[in-house]
Amino acid sequence: MKNTKKLTLCATFAALITVFMVAAYFPYLTYSIPAFAGAIIIIPLCEFGKKYGLFTFLASLLPVLLFCETEAKLMYLCLFGWYPILKAVYEKLKLRVFEYLLKFLTFNISLVLVYGGFSKLFGLNLLQGESGIYLALFGIIVGNFVFLLYDICLSRLSLFYVYRLRKLFAKFFN
Repeated sequence: MKNTKKLTLCATFAALITVFMVAAYFPYLTYSIPAFAGAIIIIPLCEFGKKYGLFTFLASLLPVLLFCETEAKLMYLCLFGWYPILKAVYEKLKLRVFEYLLKFLTFNISLVLVYGGFSKLFGLNLLQGESGIYLALFGIIVGNFVFLLYDICLSRLSLFYVYRLRKLFAKFFN
């Protein structure tokens, strides 16, 4: 019975993620909505562990793939959906430098997958001319900085949930 309750709550969070991801059709929300949707996974991750965090991500995949905007769903699928789970694994490493190296490597590989896949899917050449290369390098530098801020925000959000909000939700999770 207890596993049924956990699965039900994870499925509810997956539905909530899908609702937020549909909002990515609004202009200028292509990156922030998948980042926010990935942050929702923090709750089942903190309450039930990595297995249920992964279940929440997997349960949200099909509706996100069916109903959401293309670039936002690629960002969710390739990075933001599973990153909180991987972050929990990386943060158990003893060497902080190695932890951040893995985090940035994960982000940059995901970025290449998203935009490489996006350009192949739609037949676009994103690196046209010399200015395209400089623009891509600028995007990578800014993207890495924003990713660092996102990683810090996820850590703070996790702490805020554990120390402030967990008491409010305790009746649902027990």
